[in-house]
Amino acid sequence: MDFLICNIQRFAVVKECIFRLSGLFCSLIAFVFEVSLASNRCWRLWEFDNEIVHFVCFGLSEAYYPQALNISGSTIQVLAHSPINSTWTISPEFHYARTLITSAILLKPVVLIFNAIAIKIGYMKEPFVNVQIFLYKISAFILCISSLCTFVSVSWNHVVDLYGQTTLDFPPNFPVKKDTLTKKHYTATFPIGVLTATMSLFGVIIFLFEMNSLSPQSEVEAQCVSRLINQKA
Repeated sequence: MDFLICNIQRFAVVKECIFRLSGLFCSLIAFVFEVSLASNRCWRLWEFDNEIVHFVCFGLSEAYYPQALNISGSTIQVLAHSPINSTWTISPEFHYARTLITSAILLKPVVLIFNAIAIKIGYMKEPFVNVQIFLYKISAFILCISSLCTFVSVSWNHVVDLYGQTTLDFPPNFPVKKDTLTKKHYTATFPIGVLTATMSLFGVIIFLFEMNSLSPQSEVEAQCVSRLINQKA
């Protein structure tokens, strides 16, 4: 009987530890995906009817394109890049994608810090439950905002690029003109963005469960279970 009770208690401790760390883990994964998304070189992929430049990949800050160069009678492909700055005609969805992704990245470390503090408080001998609940509420709210920023940025870019009319245009010195555009291709930006937003929402759900477990009703239930185990012992 003592062995069974010991196993039950050990399982409960391990389960609680995994549950507490899972929110931090989801937030950390979402942060890594967010940084990868912001540094992705291919938010858009356009194909052109041009002998020198056939494809152009658009990142949030630079455009990349393989350029054919004739050197000593042989043609070689060189990956060139051009910064997307004030000389470009930057479309609204592209401008807001930069702002929203940057905001989402800056919000994630705040969630990680608050979550780490809440976990540390939970392992104190006399934890401040109200402070824990407050930290989890703030973390869940920030993750919701971050998830919304990510989803809006990638979905807006995806819809306008493939199904709408974008005003994004090149500067006069760019080696290819927009009127030679023949096709727009799908990229991995949209599914990665949706996955990142989903990971953030998973973190929100875990924080909500954690808040519920810290509520006064849950504490009473935990005390009842503890008394029942002591009585059986």
